[in-house]
Amino acid sequence: MERILVVDDDPNIVKFVTLNLTEAGYRVAAANDGRQALARLKEAPCSLAVVDVMMPYMGGLELTKAIREEYDIPVIILTAKSHIDDKAEGFKAGTDDYLVKPFEPQELIFRIEALLRRYKAEGETDSIRIGNVSIYPDNYTVEIEDKTYMLPLKEFELLQLLAEHPGQVFSREQLIEQIWGIFYEGDERTVDVHIKRLRTRFTKLTEDFTIKTVRGVGYFLEPCV
Repeated sequence: MERILVVDDDPNIVKFVTLNLTEAGYRVAAANDGRQALARLKEAPCSLAVVDVMMPYMGGLELTKAIREEYDIPVIILTAKSHIDDKAEGFKAGTDDYLVKPFEPQELIFRIEALLRRYKAEGETDSIRIGNVSIYPDNYTVEIEDKTYMLPLKEFELLQLLAEHPGQVFSREQLIEQIWGIFYEGDERTVDVHIKRLRTRFTKLTEDFTIKTVRGVGYFLEPCV
């Protein structure tokens, strides 16, 4: 049975989410702020974290960054704001998904199920090779000249999709649907943020491929070997 970490300083939200997740068959570890959440993670492993943005002592974005440094689990951000800046900051911090309050419990459960499926490696998967770059979908790592790099899930999935179809142009809409799912309600600029992060990361590491922009359309990966 999967264990879900729920972090919110509003006890009513914690109770509401805990009740619905328990009914859906999950175990729940509850926390009221970021510091308490990190303590819960040390007590027992969790498969996923649902984190509120605005909390005392340690906010949701800071907590997300801390989780990213120590644990390989997906994070869903809960926010009362609907501005793109708030969502973008969440993705920059490393979150995998977000929900704007108020939300339907079934939608949260759908998103949890989708992320857990993506994080589970279903057997060994062949690596994707581009020159000296090897991409391993089974453990979400990238190997370049005997050095291994771990990427945030959304960055990895985006790189994997582009690398599996070199030269094929994907629109932002297609990338949103493939990587973030049909229930994603955010702005397509999220794709731009993740592409920029991939470019920044790999420009320093390899010259074996580049991610190019087709203005007004989308992006594609071009091997340089």
